[in-house]
This record gives sequence, structure tokens and C-alpha cells, in this order.
Amino acid sequence: MAGHIIFQCPACQTRQVSSPQPPDAAVRCSGCQWTRDEGIADYSEGYLNRCRICGCQDLWRQKDFPPALGLVIVATAATISCVAWAYYRPVLAIGSLMAAALIDMVLYTFMGDMLVCYRCAARHRKSAMDERHPRYDLETAERYRQQELRKRQAGV
Repeated sequence: MAGHIIFQCPACQTRQVSSPQPPDAAVRCSGCQWTRDEGIADYSEGYLNRCRICGCQDLWRQKDFPPALGLVIVATAATISCVAWAYYRPVLAIGSLMAAALIDMVLYTFMGDMLVCYRCAARHRKSAMDERHPRYDLETAERYRQQELRKRQAGV
């Protein structure tokens, strides 16, 4: 399955999108020519098991849905609801909120998943993933956040 990776380049710190072809080919930064070529080791049994950017094995599943679209849906429903309440139209007010919830439920059902790296936050879209990848875990995220803070304090 051909996918693409949205990441912050470890060398030049710019936001990049890479679509290695084949999927286990080297990942490159178009700005500074940084590269990581451990693609075959990042896959196990045909599934992505390590981050293609930093090699971290802690990846979590997230719905591949643009957050801005979700915000627009909620804001629109809230605005319609407020205006409807102002004009004493409670059915329309509640209906708009329920419609937004229905749209959210339908989108959640049909949207695919992507893998996100806890360490570098690289997003691996449309990658071959194993069903065993867990959902977000706050404890794991906090461990990586604490490691990053200690690294910054040490000046690394």
C-alpha cells in the first residue's frame, strides 16, 4: 500500500511530505537532502512497525481526518443552534447539533487510520498497518514528553 509521511525534518526542522516509492525506499527531505534509508527494517510481515523518520517502535493509531474540517462542522452547528435559539426555534437548534453528531459518526465510521510516532510526531498516512497497533496512550506520550524535556535541559 503506497502511503505518504508528514514529518518535521530532523536536520532542517521544516515540515515535509514524503511518498517513498516503493514504500520501503529511502525517506528524503526536499529542503536539505536529509535521508533515512532503513525502510526494510521498518516493516515486519509487510506492516509498518517502526517510524520511518526516527525509528521509534512506539506508534499509535489515529483517525486520518483533518481536524480543521471537524472544527468547521462543530462551529457551523453551534452557530446555527445559537441563531435558532435566539429565534425560539428549539427543534432547529437541537436538530443542528444532532446533525453535526450524525455527520461526525458517519465520518468516524468511514475514515481510515494512520500511524503517528510518539517520539517525533511523524504521521504515516495510508501505510500498511497491523491491527495490533494501539490507540493513543497518555502514559506512553508522557514518557516521550519527559524524555524530550530532559534532553532539552541537558542541552542536547
